[in-house]
Amino acid sequence: MSETPGDLRYSRNHEWARANDDGSITIGITDHAQDQLGDLVYVEVPEPGREVEAEEACAVVESVKAASDMYAPIAGTVIEANEALADKPEVVNQDAYGEGWLIRLKPSSSDALSGLMDADAYREFVESE
Repeated sequence: MSETPGDLRYSRNHEWARANDDGSITIGITDHAQDQLGDLVYVEVPEPGREVEAEEACAVVESVKAASDMYAPIAGTVIEANEALADKPEVVNQDAYGEGWLIRLKPSSSDALSGLMDADAYREFVESE
């Protein structure tokens, strides 16, 4: 089983979200997702300032196997994008929950994470797929 940190929230599209002390939310793809994709060769992240809706495709991760959209698990405004991934997409494979983050959002609502799964629910979801 892939790693599933207990302090994160998860979407049905295999994204994770972490609440930061400043109120922003850091988002990336789960260890399970990067494992399914295989070795990443390209990552495209949105420009800061872009408004995204929950479930909207907002980034692209491409592996040797396939290209896949990353969907925003919550609505908000992109305040930072991990530009380092343009030159080193493999960081997502190596550290999906750390240096491999994709974007940081200012959420549209204070309870934005409430609709996402906790780690236990996400593990069950992955096992049922």
